[in-house]
Amino acid sequence: MRCPYCLHAETKVVDKRDSNEEGITKRRRECLKCGKRFNTLERLEIVGLRVIKKDGRREAFDKEKLKRGILKACEKRPISTETIEKMLLNVQEKLRKMGKKEVKSEVIGELVSKELKKVDKVAYIRFSSVYRDFRDVSDFKKEIKQLGGK
Repeated sequence: MRCPYCLHAETKVVDKRDSNEEGITKRRRECLKCGKRFNTLERLEIVGLRVIKKDGRREAFDKEKLKRGILKACEKRPISTETIEKMLLNVQEKLRKMGKKEVKSEVIGELVSKELKKVDKVAYIRFSSVYRDFRDVSDFKKEIKQLGGK
């Protein structure tokens, strides 16, 4: 780990703590050259997971792409960044626990939908409208009715 102050490559870990969030470890480090301290976060990453798209194409799992989709659904909604990060971690953890090398995009969409449904119904509808490819207003009405709205 490079020091963010002097860019020296050698640092030592002074303290290590597991965060409240699943899969995150916080490390307090000290530069062996300048002596300054800084924090790093270590997060488990899903490596090698491939996503099977609706049209049959396969692409590497992209956490940032997933995050952009969630952020878009949550835009202008009262949802904290921490809540969004927690949803993202929950989805990644569930994917990791599946232990598969390939997963259909529909599975990821369902996982995200479940997380959004627990947090914000409007964000859930927004995400669902894109993920499930709503064609007209009747699709929205049907989904809202299932949520218990009129």
